[in-house]
Amino acid sequence: MKTRIGILGYGNLGRGVECAVRQNDDMELAAVFTRRNPADVSILTKSAAVCSVDDAADWKDRIDVMILCGGSATDLPKQTPEYVRYFNVIDSFDTHARIPEHFANVDAAAKANNHIGIISVGWDPGMFSLNRLYANAILPDGRDYTFWGKGVSQGHSDALRRIDGVKNAKQYTIPVDSALEAVRAGKNPELSTREKHTRECFVVLEDGADAAKIEQEIKTMPNYFADYDTTVHFISEEELLAKHSGIPHGGFVLRSGVTGWNNEHKHLIEYRLKLDSNPEFTSSVLIAYARAAHRLAAEGQSGCKTVFDIAPAYLSAKSGEELRASML
Repeated sequence: MKTRIGILGYGNLGRGVECAVRQNDDMELAAVFTRRNPADVSILTKSAAVCSVDDAADWKDRIDVMILCGGSATDLPKQTPEYVRYFNVIDSFDTHARIPEHFANVDAAAKANNHIGIISVGWDPGMFSLNRLYANAILPDGRDYTFWGKGVSQGHSDALRRIDGVKNAKQYTIPVDSALEAVRAGKNPELSTREKHTRECFVVLEDGADAAKIEQEIKTMPNYFADYDTTVHFISEEELLAKHSGIPHGGFVLRSGVTGWNNEHKHLIEYRLKLDSNPEFTSSVLIAYARAAHRLAAEGQSGCKTVFDIAPAYLSAKSGEELRASML
């Protein structure tokens, strides 16, 4: 029996989920739900339906896991507690500071309706979170470091595009090489936000926009650019499309720690991701956790979960016997 997947939201992430479903033989796409006119949305899976989000609840008995592909700022805080009433759900909520609040809201709704909701699934939060946990458990006397990039930050790029006078924009997050190498060398540096990353912006202006004013607004934007050394390039839309149309990303999680009676031995754990497509990789993580959600629901579990709560075997299409024989 295949896991029947629903996709709510058909942007970059939703399209990535559709591709990921195709790569997993135990999955099938049942339907895509959109806020647009369904007649105007063309998907790649011919056997799946395209429906209005207004009709999603009508599918509650025909979808095993609904993958929510909205944004963390305004969509997911409302959508995840709403749709977990009808489905087992997965989201990629990535506003780290609000995860405890989001968890509580989803947990209450999930338990009240006997469903599973797995939140904050992706690579950070997600795979990077797991690596931080494993490394902390193994090396309790140590220090964590997380570097992002070089890659396109979709949230920061969106913040640029919302500035009056900006027609289009892309923003790259770039690790500071000297900081990364100091961590790898076991120096355990104390690093400020500014010392770990720089930000590089490529901006297309509306006709008549004040470039100097916009550059100042970018560099002083709180929570996005004010705490970083930020470079702003003003370019044509043609150049932006030609040179900056992809969505690459990645990064590093490191923990530097010591062992021994007198802390005489140093160790470094490093996990790296290098991604051609941020949303497609995130989608692939979402699909693995959708498999876990279906299995947990079949066992009769309910409530909200994070990546910390899911045993690795639940992510794999292989049986326990196959995993022990081929991967252990």
